[in-house]
Amino acid sequence: MLNESLYVRLIESEGSGDPFDRHLFACTIAQVQAESVQPLTRGLGLSAEALAALIGRHFPACPDLLAGLTAASDDDAPLSPEEPDLRALLLEDRRGALVEEEWLAHIVARCSLGANHLWQDLGLTGREDLSALMRRHFPALAARNDHDMKWKKFLYREVCERDGIILCKSPNCAVCVDYPICFGREDGPRKSR
Repeated sequence: MLNESLYVRLIESEGSGDPFDRHLFACTIAQVQAESVQPLTRGLGLSAEALAALIGRHFPACPDLLAGLTAASDDDAPLSPEEPDLRALLLEDRRGALVEEEWLAHIVARCSLGANHLWQDLGLTGREDLSALMRRHFPALAARNDHDMKWKKFLYREVCERDGIILCKSPNCAVCVDYPICFGREDGPRKSR
């Protein structure tokens, strides 16, 4: 469950950057802080340097989020074999050269390893926020999700297709028995870890 008081503190703090991006980062930081005893860098998949830059730009009034971090930590090291591939996929299809897109690629790739819908693991208010994030920062990737597949499934499918791995049990999604799993609603309770 999202740490709502931290989210409010982050959003109400002084900071620069786009308001929607600040919302995205505040949601994810509040989610990781609420669900984890691990360092924020590990939960977000960011180096201490990248997290310090993110906090400095978007939430400079909240330096306490950096307490205890050391530059020597390897909290941004991949937690799974597919994480670097997910990150690379996102970075290849980023809109431009915004540092926020690099941070988001790391965060989305790390949160894709979670047990819930991706928007839930990111702490977002709904799937609409995730779709807006993808359209805004990774538009080519978002355009390829033209049938509105669930984002985590779509990202993994894209990575597998790049590697020549075919996951679909049917010749196309419309006739697959897993269609409701891939394209169904994304509400419901969070899974416990």
